[in-house]
Amino acid sequence: MRGAGVRTNEGDCRVVVVGAGAGGTLVATHLVTALSSRFRVELVDPAPSTGRGQAYSTTDERHLLNVPASGMSAFPRDPEHFLRWLRNHHDPRFQPHDFAPRAVFGRYVESLLTTATEFPGNARLVRRHAEVADVTRADDRFVVELSDGEQLEARAVVLATGSRPGTGWAPPELAADPRLVADPWTQEIPEVGDVLMLGSGLTMVDLAITADRPDRTIHVVSRTDAVPHPHVLPTTPPVPPPPGITRTQDLDTLRATLAAHVEETVAATGDWRAAVDGLRPVTAQLWRGLSEADKRRFITEDARSWDVHRHRMAPATSRRLDAVATVGRLVRHRGTLAAVRADRSALHVTLDDGTTLRVAAVVNCTGPVGTIAADPLLTRLAQSGLVRPGPAGLGIDTADDGRILGTLPDTLPFLAVGSLRRGNLWESTAMPEIREQAYDVARIVARSLHGEARRRPVDPYGLTLSASQDAAELYNAALGRLLRLQDGVEEGLDAAVAADGGFVQAHAALALLGHEWGATTHWRESLRAAHRAASDRHLDDRESSFLDAVTTRLRADEATGAAALLRHVRLFPRDALAVSVTVSTVAFGGLTSGTQTAQLVESLGRSYGDDWWYAGQLAFVRQDQERWGEAEDLASYALSVEPASGHAVHARAHVHYETGDHDAGLAWLDEWIRTRGPEANHRSHFSWHAALHELMQDDVAAVRRRWARELAPSVVSGSRVVVDSGSLLWRGRVTGAWTDDLPVAEVRAQAPAEWLTAPPTPFAAMHSAVLLAADGDATALTGLEAHARQSDDRVFATSSLPCAPGSSRSSRSGGTPPRRR
Repeated sequence: MRGAGVRTNEGDCRVVVVGAGAGGTLVATHLVTALSSRFRVELVDPAPSTGRGQAYSTTDERHLLNVPASGMSAFPRDPEHFLRWLRNHHDPRFQPHDFAPRAVFGRYVESLLTTATEFPGNARLVRRHAEVADVTRADDRFVVELSDGEQLEARAVVLATGSRPGTGWAPPELAADPRLVADPWTQEIPEVGDVLMLGSGLTMVDLAITADRPDRTIHVVSRTDAVPHPHVLPTTPPVPPPPGITRTQDLDTLRATLAAHVEETVAATGDWRAAVDGLRPVTAQLWRGLSEADKRRFITEDARSWDVHRHRMAPATSRRLDAVATVGRLVRHRGTLAAVRADRSALHVTLDDGTTLRVAAVVNCTGPVGTIAADPLLTRLAQSGLVRPGPAGLGIDTADDGRILGTLPDTLPFLAVGSLRRGNLWESTAMPEIREQAYDVARIVARSLHGEARRRPVDPYGLTLSASQDAAELYNAALGRLLRLQDGVEEGLDAAVAADGGFVQAHAALALLGHEWGATTHWRESLRAAHRAASDRHLDDRESSFLDAVTTRLRADEATGAAALLRHVRLFPRDALAVSVTVSTVAFGGLTSGTQTAQLVESLGRSYGDDWWYAGQLAFVRQDQERWGEAEDLASYALSVEPASGHAVHARAHVHYETGDHDAGLAWLDEWIRTRGPEANHRSHFSWHAALHELMQDDVAAVRRRWARELAPSVVSGSRVVVDSGSLLWRGRVTGAWTDDLPVAEVRAQAPAEWLTAPPTPFAAMHSAVLLAADGDATALTGLEAHARQSDDRVFATSSLPCAPGSSRSSRSGGTPPRRR
């Protein structure tokens, strides 16, 4: 095999990144930082600049990014990094909603690599201004051949070449004429004479602003005459996609679903942009769910409409373009080029509607061509089998983690970032996608160079688990039970750490859940075990952040610990276990409440899309907001995907009760308790909800039967005997439905002793007060109130007041008690 004879020891420590645009430069930056000085990162691209590529190579400061500064950080876990850089290096007054010049962003990306190379302990960077002619395999490594004949041996190769502009649309007479500006980012547009720009996307927008002259007409020709829409400030927060949209299997149904979603969003918010922006977390799933034929139909029939709505202009850019058009210097034509006649003075272009234009140049604004055939390097790699076309013929075929699919084994790190992955992802050119890809690809390469050949397992949301496959499967099973609100979570995590004693994530999860649930006194040992394991295992950023957050939560004061866990969730929103702890669920758990919970859950929509577990969480928020119809739709969807979804059941139970649908609510809930309840770890709470329906139906006999069967202290234990059993007795007393022979003494006997005298949380204090009120124990209530008032927490200090002796609520004999989770 060609290249096998050039093997050197130097190749053991070399990585080659092909392409020095933004994506390749970010990959190189992460690699230089992640690897030690014995490694060499070679960044190969013939372009004179680094970090710019086509997107950021402009020198015109009027060319603005089409995303506000707040969304353009190069680092996934530091969303304000670009904004800070702007204020330090460009304009100290720059605001998050402002749009920076593209040229400035190019300097930003280049500066990141420069800074990374300044640390002597980091890997060495070699910037080669050359073209890569071929990549071949040489046993367990690669040989990268440059256009000048030099060969580089490497352990890993990353392709970040992007896509090149194509001119296959040009008639032969035009293709051979130097007045065709085939690549407007590397060729000059004439200063004099009218010009024709073929294509009406963002490239045209920027070039039209640059090419505008008082004595010039710019003709814009495109098949659809669709121009990118502008951003509108202030922006409307994204609206989550319709539940179940990712399970749509055909393009026609998807179109109808999206049209209805946009219509509903406009009716609710006045802005279609919120609907389109809310699709971002599910775009790749929607694309992958289409058949090959539907993907190609979408490209032909829908892609242009998608692009002009999804990839929008900065407001200032829109105003500049409008100004050129208003004075008649920009004329738009719907159609295509039918013929071109060239003479010495001009190009005479005929459009398919018969219009003839005399122009000094035709400027290619059609954008990059996404096929392998348009790139000589990819063509050679396809011929050798190292790459193959991506779905719908776009880019190259890649796995979810960026590994290139072809004839190479997984053990050889051959990866791609950026537009090369468009066939698998559809959206793969914007900075939010590029920064994640660059980080993930660099991490895979670094691990490979450190001897880690196998892929690490992941959790259901794609987060890395540094553990054995068997242990990861046990962890994921336990996580699934947690998300469904089922028993056996801690037992499952115990099994995971038994299978892999160095499983840091599982140890830390046991510590956190043990602490939050108060069901075990072993959380301190679990935390120590997590730190012992961390000292011997290379964790990824999420796992390290989780361990740090758990440690702070368990060792610091309440406010500091809560802030640490919430910060982790902001950085890693798809860490569902952490989210489960921060969000209040059954029984007012969690670190947030009220509007804070709603804001947190709503913000997670951009990360979870129409995931069933997230739909259940959002359903509960919606019912809290008294948006009953939305809550019911979300709960129904979640239950259609996962019938055991405890969060969705809880939300639906509230909807039935609060809307007075007691007959249907009781029938449905009873059936769910019968079939799914035995595994639910909050089954007594669902029984409590069913009993409320029976109370509202004045069926006291049924309430008593349910009490004996599902809520008596003989079948309920721990805190739930206070929370559910005790509060039902209180309901019976204050409504007058059950006042004689209340079995309060049995509940008090089974209640956690400290809850009735020194409860650990406001939630515990409130429910203990309810139980004592049900027993009519004024003395104990007075003592509980005195204990609560000693707390610095205002909620804690007033938690027992509604039930305190003398309060109207503690002594009333009728009416409907307040809502409760």
